[in-house]
Amino acid sequence: MEKRILEQWLKAGYLDQNVFYDTVAGTPQGGIASPVLANMPLDGLEAAIANQPHRGTKRQAKLHLIRFADDFVTTGSSEALLGEDIEPGVVEFMAERGLSLSAEKTKLTDIREGFDFLGQNVRKYKGKLIIKPSQRSIKAILTKIRRTIKANPCASAGHLVLLLNPLIRGWANYHRHVVSKKVFNKIDHEVVMALWRWAKRRHRNKSAHWVKAKYFGHDWVFTGQVKGKDGSKRKVSLFRAVKVPIKRHVKVKAVANPYDPEWEHYFERRLQVKMADKLKSKRTELNLWLSQNGTCPVCEQLLTEDTDWERHHIIQRVHGGPDTLDNLVLLHPTCHRQVHSLGLTVLSPRPIMGR
Repeated sequence: MEKRILEQWLKAGYLDQNVFYDTVAGTPQGGIASPVLANMPLDGLEAAIANQPHRGTKRQAKLHLIRFADDFVTTGSSEALLGEDIEPGVVEFMAERGLSLSAEKTKLTDIREGFDFLGQNVRKYKGKLIIKPSQRSIKAILTKIRRTIKANPCASAGHLVLLLNPLIRGWANYHRHVVSKKVFNKIDHEVVMALWRWAKRRHRNKSAHWVKAKYFGHDWVFTGQVKGKDGSKRKVSLFRAVKVPIKRHVKVKAVANPYDPEWEHYFERRLQVKMADKLKSKRTELNLWLSQNGTCPVCEQLLTEDTDWERHHIIQRVHGGPDTLDNLVLLHPTCHRQVHSLGLTVLSPRPIMGR
């Protein structure tokens, strides 16, 4: 790696809203630069493992590397192959880059015993590989939820719902691609029990029937009310992890390169399939997204679930604009704000019928 360029980049500072900030405190762990820095020196580890002298043929060795930033797993056909042949090569590869394996994090295990990787447990049960949320990850999210509940003994039910929903939804979305449905049910049960204890502590002199009717209703869904900006109250309910559908992840082809024009169509197709699945219950948004070729007409950049989007009426509703497809476009939230603040006009990317 080009260390001189890397050093200059790390010390270059950054701009935020046209204000310059010097970088003097280093790179924070978990920050956006950390995985970049980890990927740079570890690039080539796949080839180093594949070329490391080892017993047996390539087919017999079954060597594979799974890597995410500085976390990686190497799989092989035997303990002797990994421990005696491959590990020394990995240690040598990292030593050349001033790195070393973490003794407490490095583990040599049989796939029948399983291992944790990125918050999920990978293990074979009677010859079948099953990946599910790890016990450590389950314990961590439940601890976080219980601490949030205990830290807000006087909060309203609605406010507590707003605090808990992002925690539950985020954790469930992360684990939706593996075998998680039973775990989701367990999480929901534990959260309801924690909220039940919270409610009983608030109303020590009330009966269980009264507490259930006030907070949980007949379907045991924790519910409250929050005030809107206009002073009106709206009902909010606790998000249930079990409502997140299990959706198997389709692996990106290993040779695919998002910076190579030859793979442009491949990544566009992946994005279309992903967005179509996300928007299948939102017919209007799906039709708008497809008619706009998946781009924002203001900045002409892609509209993805990471960038998010908002509906915009070409002719405003206060001026009689209808909620029809020919009067709607999807814009990035920032582009939408600019359109309204600057009074910009957005043209429909779809041809008008009859013209």
